[in-house]
Amino acid sequence: MAKSTLTVRYQTIVPKEVREKLGLRADDELQWEVSGDHAEVKPSRSGRERKVPKLPPGAGAFDSGHTDTADRAEELLDELGFGEDRP
Repeated sequence: MAKSTLTVRYQTIVPKEVREKLGLRADDELQWEVSGDHAEVKPSRSGRERKVPKLPPGAGAFDSGHTDTADRAEELLDELGFGEDRP
């Protein structure tokens, strides 16, 4: 059984295994039905169009042009004046 936690703002994350099994994506609507002491959550299949299109893997990913993030971090620290003397 998948679990998630409520935040102080009463938000939760749908576990990855559940998202994948149900084919959920960002901006999908969920329906909540309370019965007694439990709730059932289902994807809304109202047929409305999604606001967020499904993108292929890697599409829209940030590309800094640097293949090694650690090297770029070192460059940025040097540019900011945190040279070799940093801890």
